[in-house]
Amino acid sequence: MESVSGRWGPVAVAAVSAVVVAGAGAWLTALGPWYRSLRVPSWKPPDWAFGPVWTAIFTLTAVAGVLAWNAAPQGPARRWLLAAFAVNGMLNIAWSGLFFRLRRPDWALVEVAALWLSVALLMLAVGRHSGVGAALLVPYLLWVGLAGMLNWSIVRLNRPF
Repeated sequence: MESVSGRWGPVAVAAVSAVVVAGAGAWLTALGPWYRSLRVPSWKPPDWAFGPVWTAIFTLTAVAGVLAWNAAPQGPARRWLLAAFAVNGMLNIAWSGLFFRLRRPDWALVEVAALWLSVALLMLAVGRHSGVGAALLVPYLLWVGLAGMLNWSIVRLNRPF
């Protein structure tokens, strides 16, 4: 019989990791005068939508991680999953720092391409062990794609930085 820590350990790690990445990104996000002065495309989602969308994405990502972890054999497969999630989390946080704190949407545009690629690679890593887990990451990939298009539009409308 599996121990309670063995059963709930991956869930706890995934939940804490999601909260840490979300919290760090939120802390770096400053919707002050600089942000409000940016010209944005008419199709930009309203600011209030970002919190609920990211909450759903982080929840789905945590569930995908748990599904893949539980299905993956111990050893290199699990280490690769951890590495893929760690790199993705760092890139997720870095985008907020570049865009909002450093006020460099142009640098963030390059970084968002790396973030999108990391989500695609995360889907592949998770998909090796859980098809459902990989499917749960599709909204994340689509949202980062939308964020990339929005980032590109902001750079185009507001350059130079």
